[in-house]
Amino acid sequence: MKAIWNDQVLAESDQTIVIEGNHYFPPDSVKWEFFEKSDTHSVCPWKGQASYHHVMVNGQNNPDAAWYYPDPKEAAKGFKDYIAFWKGVEVVA
Repeated sequence: MKAIWNDQVLAESDQTIVIEGNHYFPPDSVKWEFFEKSDTHSVCPWKGQASYHHVMVNGQNNPDAAWYYPDPKEAAKGFKDYIAFWKGVEVVA
């Protein structure tokens, strides 16, 4: 799977985990040079608190387009720090 935004591959892995229709990419498959930490957080009842990253490509910013669970609840420990995408980031095979 590949995560693509603004014609740039942000992450690529054949080891994604699909949860609730979202592909979560292993941290070592992410091209971190395109990410900037965000102060945004949200809460999922069974996964815990999510943290976000802005995606920056070719001078364009996609705010809070990636999220992950740095300290997930027990049920979500299997994808701790895995990155998922939304806000126009295309995930393709």
